[in-house]
Amino acid sequence: MPKLADFPFTDAKVVELAKELPTPFHIYDERTIREAVRGLNASMAWCPGFRNHFAVKATPNPYILQVLKEEGCGTDCSSIAELVLSEEMGFKTEEIMFTSNNTPIKEFKKAKQLGALVNLDDLSHVDFLHKEDGLPEMVSFRFNPGPGRTGNKLIGDPKAAKFGCTTAQLLEGYKKCQDLGVKRFGLHAMVVSNCLKVDELVETARMLFLLAVQIHEKLGIKMEMVNLGGGIGIPYLPGQDVIDVASVGAGIHAVYQEIIEAKGLAPMKVVMECGRYITGPAGFLVSRGVHRKRIY
Repeated sequence: MPKLADFPFTDAKVVELAKELPTPFHIYDERTIREAVRGLNASMAWCPGFRNHFAVKATPNPYILQVLKEEGCGTDCSSIAELVLSEEMGFKTEEIMFTSNNTPIKEFKKAKQLGALVNLDDLSHVDFLHKEDGLPEMVSFRFNPGPGRTGNKLIGDPKAAKFGCTTAQLLEGYKKCQDLGVKRFGLHAMVVSNCLKVDELVETARMLFLLAVQIHEKLGIKMEMVNLGGGIGIPYLPGQDVIDVASVGAGIHAVYQEIIEAKGLAPMKVVMECGRYITGPAGFLVSRGVHRKRIY
């Protein structure tokens, strides 16, 4: 689990670097990043095929992406720039997940060209993509639980969010994709952000697993993949505890056994898209004091 990295430089080294690099600049501790990924992977080791699709928007830096690639991460992209960066860094096909809102066709085309997992945010995207470029081999939908969940302070009330589909829209979307020949399916939600409560993160898994069962019972679709989103938080304030990611993994495993295995829907790949949790504790901002003001 990530903790604030020990500052990796002496004061003298920082002053030396500030002579070479224009301030402000960021320094990241590679060891802390690798340990965060390894801890998350270990917590989900019970699930074959688990992968964290690192949210590129969190730290779109090629050097950091190279470290993450070495640790087995994929990427989570929401724009063509992030898709191109993933491509340049050597991420392949379904190592990339593309979730975008109000998306122009050129971005869908780029995702399809790369063989990325395409996660549709709106029911209208089915006809749009089918007409303009054809549906990909595998289609995922983003779920918005509306009044079923309260979200949290950072991500807001799902009812007021522009993201995702209702349950009725999901069922219609999956059925339409079935009729258009799609045979592989995924499911996704992003309900909380910077969450330090194990039970809230596990509840997202329960919500999506129950929805996967409902979709299977109504449409006969067996989900290949469920993306629990990101949302695992890091402490920012004194007194805040580091989340026990092992407990998160164990809690998700328990509800997977209770719901997915009990309904005969295993194996089903479970993935995440954590960003902040991976790089946040490893980063330091170095800046130079230019003025000092005294008043009263």
